[in-house]
Amino acid sequence: MSGIRTNAAAELLGVSPNTLRSWERRFGYPKPRRTSGGHRQYDLTELEALRRALLETHNISSAIEVARQRGEGPTSAARLVEAYDRFDETLADRVMEESLAVRSVERSVEDLMLPALEMAQGREGREAEFELALRWATGWLHAARRVTPAATRSEGVLLFDSSPRLDLESLHVQALELALRRGGFRVLLLSMTLAQERLSRAMRALDPTALVVCGSGATLDVVGRLVYAVRHTGSAARVYEYREAMPVSGSHAIPSLGSRPTEATQNMKAIVDGRAIEVTEELAATDLAPATPARAHA
Repeated sequence: MSGIRTNAAAELLGVSPNTLRSWERRFGYPKPRRTSGGHRQYDLTELEALRRALLETHNISSAIEVARQRGEGPTSAARLVEAYDRFDETLADRVMEESLAVRSVERSVEDLMLPALEMAQGREGREAEFELALRWATGWLHAARRVTPAATRSEGVLLFDSSPRLDLESLHVQALELALRRGGFRVLLLSMTLAQERLSRAMRALDPTALVVCGSGATLDVVGRLVYAVRHTGSAARVYEYREAMPVSGSHAIPSLGSRPTEATQNMKAIVDGRAIEVTEELAATDLAPATPARAHA
């Protein structure tokens, strides 16, 4: 079994040897074995599990609990963040490939990619690393979309992304698009700010069963114009929201598909298969007047 001495183990974890020994006494982890000469020898897999857990939790007791549950944790979100911080797209690809060996595409995106992006967001001085992460994740999702089998369902879903730029929320929208495609739907992802005449052509081409408001930049005016334009085409497609994209706090007439790609895909299947109870109130622009003050968006 591979192992390293105390000083090297402490350096790997970014702490002093005394701190490492105090963790052993207090928590019993990481637990070294003793050589014939009485020297501590730390297991590399335990150290790596603890290092990644510390990156996620920033708390030793929580990190030890996570590390013990995961074992070596080869495909943790923290390892993806490490790849971003190194500007190492090859390592990021490898982490996802390792995940795909034990998880589905959907679970790899939900349990690994999106949590890693959330961990990488908002760190002062790490803006370049986060932009790299967003662009790499966009490329990965596009590549996965290209190899998705042809649609097996007749229903179409038109996603309207209100994100004003490439950001974490826009990645959630792309992940939803991939999940819906893998769920067998015909899917089209467009900007919410499209002119009405261009929207009409898209509506005719897809003939969607459902429209989904997504992203972080929706306003009541934009959503109202969108619903009006949709109804102007003669479409009876239902309108939904994803991840609380509606800029209204409190109740409104647009039902939610949920907050995770697989959840939204399962809900959409249930809706079109007649297995879900929908909001039956007819949607129109007047339905979108906020009952409470509009929610602010970044």
